[in-house]
Amino acid sequence: MNSVHTNGNGSKNGFPHFNGFDYVELYTGNAKQAAHFFNTAFGFKPVAFAGLETGWRDRVSIVMQQRDVNLVLTAPLVPESEVAAHVLEHGDGVKDVAFNVDNVAKAFDTAIKHGATAVTEPISFEDEGGRITKATIKAFGSTVHSFIQRDGTPQSFLPDFQNLSSKPVDVSSRLGAIDHIAISLERDQLDQWVEFYENVLGLHESHQENITTEYSAMRSKVVQNDSRTVVFPMMEPATGRRKSQIEEYLNFHRGPGVQHMALASDDIISSVRTLRARNIGFLKTPRSYYEMLEQRVGQIDPEIADLCELGILVDRDGWGYLMQVFTEPMQSRPTMFFELIQRYGARGFGGGNIKALFEAVEREQSRRGTFN
Repeated sequence: MNSVHTNGNGSKNGFPHFNGFDYVELYTGNAKQAAHFFNTAFGFKPVAFAGLETGWRDRVSIVMQQRDVNLVLTAPLVPESEVAAHVLEHGDGVKDVAFNVDNVAKAFDTAIKHGATAVTEPISFEDEGGRITKATIKAFGSTVHSFIQRDGTPQSFLPDFQNLSSKPVDVSSRLGAIDHIAISLERDQLDQWVEFYENVLGLHESHQENITTEYSAMRSKVVQNDSRTVVFPMMEPATGRRKSQIEEYLNFHRGPGVQHMALASDDIISSVRTLRARNIGFLKTPRSYYEMLEQRVGQIDPEIADLCELGILVDRDGWGYLMQVFTEPMQSRPTMFFELIQRYGARGFGGGNIKALFEAVEREQSRRGTFN
């Protein structure tokens, strides 16, 4: 395994400032059922919706929120909808990773100038509280990136959305922000997309990882902005004896897409206990992983017995340590899943754990019969 840290100079002259992820939109077969799942299992609250009642005829969307994380769940209303076509091809998964920016016009114009393909040019919507401006460009596969600018205090989440007045019971799982969003790419596409994020959006490469197990391998690089509010680990399969988890994702997703979202927890032990009690499945870690844990990562605050019970992995880098755990896929296809992560100063992504994660996924692939 190889880990390389490179020092980029961050946002380049002329590139816009990214404040962070504004929202992530998932296309799904049934928005109401998905909203119920994210509410009761993960603790997200429904805060806004759009659909027939707001003038839409081909789709419905529900906004789910937990602290700084906004998920937009969108489902088709008619079979001719592009949402229906997306779900048929890819299954439930991410369509739009949206950035909050200071100036949408500048972000969009800069991206187009540097080679991005436009989906929607900047449009603005005003209500009594403020103004929302949005523009969208193409990204990897069927995924897009939207730029969102919020001036003042808009009453609506997005144009045509109505706020929900109901106050559901607080079932928070202590998840507060999107730490990073990981992307699976086809073979020999990694360097091309690193260049896209560097040259089109002004991000810089910060990490490289080359992972090899007994059976499979991958190459990965990470691009991010200076403030680490926008972070994309990207992976492509490398030659191995059997099919890797990246290849399994690409086969069932029918092309590149968001493999997982990492959600930051302020108490990962509590978060995992809560989600397990709500029947969320996590990848299993062999007990042998914990036998030499302190010798490998040094002194840590949590009890190792708790980490072992919950299958939480630990890794250390030059800035501190982190704890992380990975769910099983969130839908019937073995595609997108979630990572829970808690950082104690660490800036990496658990490079010391990636091989253990790969081996855990390989065990699941073998059980599913998709390993060969």
